Amino acid sequence: MTLKNYKKLYFILTTIILTFAGCTASNISINNSSNTALIIDTVKAQKFDTGKMWTFDYPPFDYFSETYGFRPTQQWFDDVRKASLKFANYCSASFISENGLIMTNDHCGETSVTQVSKEGENLPEKGFYAEKLEDERPVEGLFVEQLILIKDVTREVQDAIDAGKTSEEKSNNKAKKIAEISSKYRAETKLECSVVSLYNGGKYSLYGVKRYNDVRLVFSPETSVGFFGGDYDNFTYPRYNLDVTFFRVYDDSGKPLKTENYFKWSENGAYEGEPLFAVGNPGRTNRLKTISQLEYFRDIAYPVTLSMLNGAIEAVKDRLENETEHKAELRDNLQYLANSQKVYAGMITGLHDPYMMARKKDFEKNFKAAVDANPKLKNDYGDAWENIAEIRAQLKKLTPTLSAYSLNPLLTSDYFNIAKEVILLAKQLKLPENERLPEYQGEQLDSTKLKIFPKDFSKRKNDILLRAHADLIISLLGNQNELVQKLFGNKTGKAAADYILNNSKIDTKESLAEFLKKSPDEILNSDDPFIYFILNTEDKLKELRAKQNELITKEETYNQKIGRALFEVYGTSIPPDATFTLRISDGVIKDYDYNGTKAPTKTTFYGMYDRYYSFEGKNPWNLPDRWKNPPAEFDLSVPFNFITTHDLTGGASGSPVINKNMEIVGIAFDGNIESLNGDFLFDTKTNRSINVASQGMMECLKDIYKADRLVKELKGTK
Repeated sequence: MTLKNYKKLYFILTTIILTFAGCTASNISINNSSNTALIIDTVKAQKFDTGKMWTFDYPPFDYFSETYGFRPTQQWFDDVRKASLKFANYCSASFISENGLIMTNDHCGETSVTQVSKEGENLPEKGFYAEKLEDERPVEGLFVEQLILIKDVTREVQDAIDAGKTSEEKSNNKAKKIAEISSKYRAETKLECSVVSLYNGGKYSLYGVKRYNDVRLVFSPETSVGFFGGDYDNFTYPRYNLDVTFFRVYDDSGKPLKTENYFKWSENGAYEGEPLFAVGNPGRTNRLKTISQLEYFRDIAYPVTLSMLNGAIEAVKDRLENETEHKAELRDNLQYLANSQKVYAGMITGLHDPYMMARKKDFEKNFKAAVDANPKLKNDYGDAWENIAEIRAQLKKLTPTLSAYSLNPLLTSDYFNIAKEVILLAKQLKLPENERLPEYQGEQLDSTKLKIFPKDFSKRKNDILLRAHADLIISLLGNQNELVQKLFGNKTGKAAADYILNNSKIDTKESLAEFLKKSPDEILNSDDPFIYFILNTEDKLKELRAKQNELITKEETYNQKIGRALFEVYGTSIPPDATFTLRISDGVIKDYDYNGTKAPTKTTFYGMYDRYYSFEGKNPWNLPDRWKNPPAEFDLSVPFNFITTHDLTGGASGSPVINKNMEIVGIAFDGNIESLNGDFLFDTKTNRSINVASQGMMECLKDIYKADRLVKELKGTK
């Protein structure tokens, strides 16, 4: 997936979620409802349902030894940790030479590659290689982080929480103590310090990271090769992607960083049966959530998010087809939105799978039984599930209205934002001039009025967003709702959008200018539907948000109870949910059944060219010129991509895949479509990580790109 505008879009999607938050074979047939209960009643939770994202706080020495006959030392874990990096605030990376060379995914580095393109260049399209050290290009604002310090601060944080008498006091105490601990260690160590919650508050760790701010681009392939197959192939396998980019970290004196901790390159790659380890920063999972929380995601949060994504995607696609400007940015946005669309659709499908949910229910049943069997645990934590279920029941009731009244940037058209600005203007004009905000006084007033209608307004985009937004509001509130009737009549889709626009006085620049001639009271009492919507929802929206925050704060207390109980019952035998902090996941190369056949463990360049010719070189299966006629020495049979059983999720893109000798055998860049269930359950049978093979990367660098300097550095030769 593309990372262009990642931070902005990630914030929007996170906002959506917070608004709403608040037998052994998985291919069992459950078509006959009369048999469903019989089958589901026999389903059991499996050993790795909660995943294999192990923390460096609690390394799984015994498990690795028992599973692979390989028992790493603490020094091994320390060396692996220090060679691994967080790339900016959205991906993973690693040191791969003693001179500060780092490796991440092409899709992680794409924004940086665009940023360093000079006038007239299009580096994402053409690719980049710095033939000499002085050609490496600094990326302003880019940083990587190395985890240096880990300290258990559980007792300090939990004592502060327990000192609170109410949910609000507990939450405030927790925040204050975390800020105090972070500040203390930041002053003592000169590291960037933060406290991380693990096991939903069952454990707390202080992480101290060293941040490197001088990062320069060394090599990046063409996006058409890095993201070969585009969104069609995203989350699928077999794959043929050179999804890798190289940067270099420089020290404070402006010289390449000298580091003792780095992974050496394996030219031979990985072989089936050997233990492999993916090390990165997986972003978020919900595997330790309760059944009532998962059902809320399934029935409320995720469907609404998916509906918003569908509408936003329709608008972007239309603009790509009908507008000539901002094509590159629109394509990048579409790729990220489409990626998210697949993710949410996959999670919803998984949460509707009776077999998968039965495994979750069995885990919860066993966990609760273990708590109830211990009088102290039952007394301390036994009420958590029931209370969370009650809170989620209340959230289910208020969320549809809250969602309908909220204006999320992903789906909100400019019409609603114009209405908000008009209302603010009218309210300001009702005040004496000396009490108004500066922009509503004197000579600034006319300028403020002119700015209300967006300069870059696109009617096509806004009308499409309005149609999707109308359908969402109607689906949430129902056709008979008074607000729905006022806004849309009895219409849906385009007809609903046309209805509201036909009754609006602020939908064009000209009509808005005329409307603003009215008095403040006339504006506020007008029957414009957009203004009516804002005025008739803003107070209720504040009330609903306050209630939501109250419930979420209360629920957090019970989440922490479950977290403590989880650690009491299972200890470190199961890993915590992903928290965008450094983890190590074990796995092996392994095939799986799909589409009535079997997926190969690896792909080669032959497959890439077959796909290119099968689609007649059409986008997104097009290739750059240098790839269309590769040199004779380019070996098409070399492994290109391969699959492993590693447990990864968003944020882990760019994770190095290493063998037990700490050698690079690949880099993780995606998961298969079956991995989307991994948000709430890790299924070892079909969940696969997709990686670029070290042999394939080397073959490309050596023969396609003639990147001799980089090849020598990777090989450790001068």
